[in-house]
Amino acid sequence: MLLLSFQPIKIKKIYEEIVEQLKEMISNGELKPGQKLPSERDMAESLGVSRASVREALTALEAIGILDIRPGEGTFVRETSVSATFAPLAMVLEMEQNPGGQLMEVRRVLETEMAALAAQRATEEDLKNIKTNLNHMKTAQTISQSVEADLRFHFTIAEATHNTILLRIMNTVADLMHNAFRVQREELFADKGTEIICEHEAIYNAIRDRNSEAAKSKMLQHIDNIQAGIEFQ
Repeated sequence: MLLLSFQPIKIKKIYEEIVEQLKEMISNGELKPGQKLPSERDMAESLGVSRASVREALTALEAIGILDIRPGEGTFVRETSVSATFAPLAMVLEMEQNPGGQLMEVRRVLETEMAALAAQRATEEDLKNIKTNLNHMKTAQTISQSVEADLRFHFTIAEATHNTILLRIMNTVADLMHNAFRVQREELFADKGTEIICEHEAIYNAIRDRNSEAAKSKMLQHIDNIQAGIEFQ
């Protein structure tokens, strides 16, 4: 008789259920790139949840580049969304040995080069967006908000490369990392938040100063420190 080692079922948070539903709608084409989502109030009523839960879900999806929240206009599906790749890739990674360590290797390859490219190509608007997320990390009221701002910081660097393919790959990797290691990242930020923010500031300064080598070096140092601070199974 085949014996399987099942793990206890964990109850998802409400916002995570909303995230999964929206991802599925985008994946199956019910929501298309560029399409505007219903208002937070309408979504909350349809789902039978609070507006706060809807807002948290939308913020999480914006952080990984799936949605675009435009103040005064509404929330839109990003044109660069590749959510259809999330589920199959996540399943493959679940079957791999040490998927976290492998994802960090992917980040090391991708993000060091993206930082270098951003230093060469970032517009003033790109620099403003990177700086804004850095400031959000500093002023966040909770650890969770700091981690969300951290994620958006890295995504805006990817945007600053002006390379659509890199942006798409970053979307996928960031989503997998965020979902799989959110708790560990929050614990790490709680312990070394000041150090992490300083590392991000050094990356931003190098990009702002158009110093590609320094941007690449500072990003590598940051990713190495993050990997050292998280124990991957």
